[in-house]
Amino acid sequence: METVGRELGARLSELVRSVRLIKRRRADVRPGVPVGLAGLLMQIEKLPVDCHARELAARSGLDPSTVSRAVATLVSHGLVERRVDPADKRASLLTVTPAGQAALTDTYDWYGQVLDTALADWTPAEVAALSTALGRFTRDIETALGHHDNLEAAR
Repeated sequence: METVGRELGARLSELVRSVRLIKRRRADVRPGVPVGLAGLLMQIEKLPVDCHARELAARSGLDPSTVSRAVATLVSHGLVERRVDPADKRASLLTVTPAGQAALTDTYDWYGQVLDTALADWTPAEVAALSTALGRFTRDIETALGHHDNLEAAR
């Protein structure tokens, strides 16, 4: 098993490198969303309308101070709107702006084009098998690590 683990570790290292290359390229050719913040913007979009930053921090597994700085950047770029919560004047509600939604659509489209190109020679069954295996793998890694809630160190 040690050899299998080492081989898989090498493939994972290559995958992480590829993901970083994709993110860097996206930031270069589609700078609408600041580098490193597309994922957080995608998470805001998936949360209930008018979510709190603390809910975003909890769901993302990031430290609230990290989320606060990232949200401030997204707000400064006009991608997210922050409004005072009428029920709790100390809290802010977050909403993706129309500009943020347009940037997300562009980002999703760009990622889709890159993946379509990369997987052009794959059969639908191979793509489905990879997707299923990656989903299982990520769930099993989280289980093996004890579902640690704070992913700050993984950034």
